[in-house]
Amino acid sequence: MIAAVLAIVLSRPVPVEAGKADPISQVPIYTPTPLPDGRIIYIVKVDDTLLSISLITGVSVDELRGMNNLTSDIIFVGQELLLGLGGPAEVDFTPGPTPTPTRAAPTPTPEPGSGNLCILLFDDINGDSLRQEEEPSLPGGAISVNNQAVSLSQTVDTEAGLEPHCFEALPEGRYTISVAVPEGYNPTTNTNYEVELEAGDETYVDFGAQANSETLAELPILPQEGEKSPLLGIIGGVILLVGLVLALFAGRLIKGR
Repeated sequence: MIAAVLAIVLSRPVPVEAGKADPISQVPIYTPTPLPDGRIIYIVKVDDTLLSISLITGVSVDELRGMNNLTSDIIFVGQELLLGLGGPAEVDFTPGPTPTPTRAAPTPTPEPGSGNLCILLFDDINGDSLRQEEEPSLPGGAISVNNQAVSLSQTVDTEAGLEPHCFEALPEGRYTISVAVPEGYNPTTNTNYEVELEAGDETYVDFGAQANSETLAELPILPQEGEKSPLLGIIGGVILLVGLVLALFAGRLIKGR
């Protein structure tokens, strides 16, 4: 009988006084706001415990201990507890002025250097197009040096023909060199060359020419080494003949006395 009464009493709902809410409904709702670095922080208040913080944040007590390296349930007012990591807080960004790109300074153009071109026209006696030591320079020709910026010419006289004629301090670049051989000679090399002159260089170019048949016929015949000149023999014979005539004339004068 007593058991039946207790069952009836326990099954009735417990009345709640007017103006008082259900204790479960009194648990506040915590809305976390991530910091700029993404951390979600809870600051401990008076009467807070790990259990109460867990209830209002939804983070278990074990997670609170692990994320904050807690070895006990003791916490302090004002203590910051890490609840987790979220996205960074939204920040209104006002774009600033677009930076003006810095213009690179122009690279200075190096000044061109200069060099020398030396040209020699030689008497190619053996006609092999190569100058030997015994083959002298040949006067009487003309030399010209040209490129897009330079046009020079020079007539080679007797004195200048003894050594190469040099055009000095020419701007570096590609040049066309031409020669005109003197009258009575035929060229034995090309009469035009192209050369690349670099700064500081002194470039030598040789041109050969050989006397033609008419010029050779006009040249005096010189005896080779070890041979007697026929001209000298003729002169000696004339002198000997004059001597004989004088001797005969003197003999007759003596007999006439």
